[in-house]
Amino acid sequence: MTSLLLAVLWQVVQLALVLALAPLLTGWVRWVKSRLLARRGASPFQPYRDILRLLRKDVVLAHNASWLFRASPYMIFTAIWVAAGLVPAFTSHLALAPSADLIALVALLGSARFFLALAGMDVGTSFGGIGSSREMMIAAFAEPAMLMIVFSVAILVGTTSLAEIADFMVSGTVGLRVSLALALIALIMVAIAENARIPIDNPATHLELTMVHEAMVLEYSGRHLALVEGAAMLKLLLYMALIACIFLPWGMAHPGDGVGWALWGLVTFTAKMAVGGAALAVFETSIAKMRVFRVGDFLGGALLLGILGAIFLFVSRGV
Repeated sequence: MTSLLLAVLWQVVQLALVLALAPLLTGWVRWVKSRLLARRGASPFQPYRDILRLLRKDVVLAHNASWLFRASPYMIFTAIWVAAGLVPAFTSHLALAPSADLIALVALLGSARFFLALAGMDVGTSFGGIGSSREMMIAAFAEPAMLMIVFSVAILVGTTSLAEIADFMVSGTVGLRVSLALALIALIMVAIAENARIPIDNPATHLELTMVHEAMVLEYSGRHLALVEGAAMLKLLLYMALIACIFLPWGMAHPGDGVGWALWGLVTFTAKMAVGGAALAVFETSIAKMRVFRVGDFLGGALLLGILGAIFLFVSRGV
């Protein structure tokens, strides 16, 4: 019973942690990018102020907006928040660990994308339609690549449970594998595309010829826009936590560990997010945004790496 109560407690802490850290991670990436470009930059805490400001504003809706347009921000935010809560961050001893499955994670992210694309087309503006069509084009490449990464990890570990994957990876029996390196590179490429980062998209601009995510949310305002922006911040944290959980689970507490290990897991997880955010900022300042029609080549490379990783593991294990 004590173990169950502790798992429930850590699950509540996990949900609160991702909600609290997501704006800070986004602000941290923006601050590091500004420093690299020799600018002062806004405080890393600026996203908190932006969200609070949006929550205080009234919602302005188009006359032809349907119930789907109004409900989508809540469904998108809930789906991504639940998905972020499933990824073990500082401990694998979570109440929802039996449900923390990579396939469930892909399904939740796919649901959020589905509602976002529908909301972009709902009011019938040209920008919303363009953004939704581009989002679906990216999904057509990113989701197969993500599934091949899932298959690669599942072949090696024998399960798609994130908690069991983290425990297996930290056990030291894995060793260095080319297939895992290919899967890691593919997952980073998918994460960049899914979060609308450079070179796929530039979240800092509103250039209609190239934008994807921003085109779908141009009609949102007030608390609706706050939820959509919050969901985007949660999604960035989710992908970084997923990479850390699968490929860098060191420092994470496991079932049976005490509170001290969980606190150490919190420290290491925060450090991983800080390093990951800084690495993303360095990458984005050193590369140019690519043209939209080259997105297929980029994600095609991720799909190819995922397939190669799965084939190498399949052959090496003789299954």
